[in-house]
Amino acid sequence: MFTFVNMEETGFITALFKDYNSIKIKELFGRYVRLIDIENLLDNFGEEFSLKEIGASVLGKPIHSIQFGNGPIKIMAWSQMHGNESTTTKAVFDLINYISKYSKEPLVQSILSNCSICIIPMLNPDGAEAYTRINANKIDLNRDAQNLSQPESRVLKQIFENIKPDFCLNLHDQRTIFSAGNTPNPAVLSFLTPSMDKDRQIFPSRIKSMQLIAKIVQDLSGLLPDRIGRYDDGFNINCTGDTFQSTQTPTILFEAGHFPQDYEREETRKYVFLALISVLKAISEGNFEEIDHNKYQEIPENKKLFYDIILREANSENGIVDVAIQYKELLKEGELVFIPEIEKIAYKIEEYAHKEIHCEKKKIAINNKYKLIENVIVNKIVLNGVELPLKCG
Repeated sequence: MFTFVNMEETGFITALFKDYNSIKIKELFGRYVRLIDIENLLDNFGEEFSLKEIGASVLGKPIHSIQFGNGPIKIMAWSQMHGNESTTTKAVFDLINYISKYSKEPLVQSILSNCSICIIPMLNPDGAEAYTRINANKIDLNRDAQNLSQPESRVLKQIFENIKPDFCLNLHDQRTIFSAGNTPNPAVLSFLTPSMDKDRQIFPSRIKSMQLIAKIVQDLSGLLPDRIGRYDDGFNINCTGDTFQSTQTPTILFEAGHFPQDYEREETRKYVFLALISVLKAISEGNFEEIDHNKYQEIPENKKLFYDIILREANSENGIVDVAIQYKELLKEGELVFIPEIEKIAYKIEEYAHKEIHCEKKKIAINNKYKLIENVIVNKIVLNGVELPLKCG
C-alpha cells in the first residue's frame, strides 16, 4: 500500500481539485460523447493550440490532433480508441481548457516550455457515434497495432512515427466490475506500464513509466485513498501500449473507472484530469526519476470483485439466494440507457456491489416471477409487495 505523501508536493492537486468546477468543460457531459460534441469545442481554444485533421475513420469521419507547447520533451496521448470509453476525452478537454485559461501560471508555463504535446482526442469517431468498443469494421483498434488493418490504427502509428514521442499516454475507460485489489473499494482509476516482451522485463524506459505512475498515485492518494488500481501486465504485442513500449518509449495506460453513484463518470473525469496534470507536471519538471520504481508494484492489482447491484438473502423459488445484477449499456434512439440484467444467482455471492439491497429473506419477484433465471433483463423487482427502483446511481 502507498504510504508516503508529501503534502507540499501534492498541494497543487488539492487546489485544482477545489477549483475544478471553474475548469470543467460543461458542454461535455455523460458517457455518450460523439465527434459532433467535440467539434463544437475544437475551434474555441486559443492560438497556442494547433488543430490538425490527421486522417479519417472507416466511415470518413475526421480524426483530429491538438498540439501545444514548444519544449524538447515530446508527449503523445490518444483517447476514445474504444468508442464507448469517453471519460478520458472529457478530461482531455478539461486539461486543454486549464492550459488555455491559466496559460500564465508557473505550472502551465513549465509544461509549455518543457514539453511539446500532441493529443488525439477521439481516435475512433465511428465507434463513438455507435457507442461501441470496436470501429465500423468491427475491429478492436487496441488489438490492431501489428496488423494495422484499419485506417484509424494507421493514423495512430503514423503520428507515433512522425513525432517520435518521449512518452505515450493511452487513455481508456474500464468497467464497473473492478476493485482496487482484494478490497471493497472500486478502482476509480487504474494504471499500467505495459510489458515490453513476454517475460515482462523491466528496462530503463519501462522504469520511467513506473516512476510516473507512482508519482500520480502519490499526488492523488490523499484525494482518492485506496481507490487506485494497477492493471495486469500480461504481454500482447497486438495491443497498442505493448507495441509502443516495445520501442523503448515509456507508455502509460490510464483507465477511468467507477466512482460510487457516478454512472455518468463526471466524478471520475475530475480525477483523470488531475492525473493528467500530475503526469505532465512530473515530466516537465523531471523530478519523477527520484521515485523508487518499486513503488509501482505496491499499487494494488485490479480484481474483478464488483457487481452493480446485489440483492442479499432474497426469498425466491430458488431458495434464499443472493442475486447479482449488472447494467448493460445500450444506445437507444440516440440516448444511452443502462439495462439491468441478472448476472449471477447463488446461495452466497462473495463479491461486492456498488449497491447492496438486504432483502432479509423477504419474498422477491423479478418480472412478476418468483423463480429467478440468470441472463434475464430485469424490468421489475418487487420485494415483499414493494417495487424497487431500477435506475442506476
